[in-house]
Amino acid sequence: MSQKLILASTSPYRRELLGRLGLPFDVANPQTDESALPGEMPESLALRLSEAKARAVAEAYPDALIIGSDQVATVGSQIYGKPGSHERAVKQLRALSGKTVNFFTGLCLFNARTGAADVRGIPTLVTFRELSDAEIDNYLRREPAYNCAGSAKSEGLGIALLRSMNGDDPNALVGLPLIALCDMLRQQGVAVL
Repeated sequence: MSQKLILASTSPYRRELLGRLGLPFDVANPQTDESALPGEMPESLALRLSEAKARAVAEAYPDALIIGSDQVATVGSQIYGKPGSHERAVKQLRALSGKTVNFFTGLCLFNARTGAADVRGIPTLVTFRELSDAEIDNYLRREPAYNCAGSAKSEGLGIALLRSMNGDDPNALVGLPLIALCDMLRQQGVAVL
């Protein structure tokens, strides 16, 4: 691989997912404002932020391939972000009980050498079971998913909260769509296999 690979994220989940590909990479903190613009649609927000995160570290890595990713969880126009606390996670899971949530993941592979950005969006539809307050409380006490959009970790115990998942890449739900990323890397001449 002639260009260094950089993951523009501090997420341990994205780091673990990228590590599965067995490619050498470094991690950089993109320090990006993740606020939505006035009137910005959730999918547009995820796409914009994935590219903004990649571009944010390009100055420090002017010859690298930089991966940026961002995810929004929505029901209709309502966005569900990272709850940050037990109380907000309980409120989120009550609101999501019995509903289908679109976990939309934006992915960007930015070639800092050429300035080219490949930006894609990968949706995953997740339907939550009808959840009792006791189930919600038990789940969050056993797996406090306070830094996960939608307050549930599908790769952990959170799978027990779900009725179904529908998407092209199970890794997208965790935060880094590896199927799309492998395609993007191949297009940049990076041999994954």
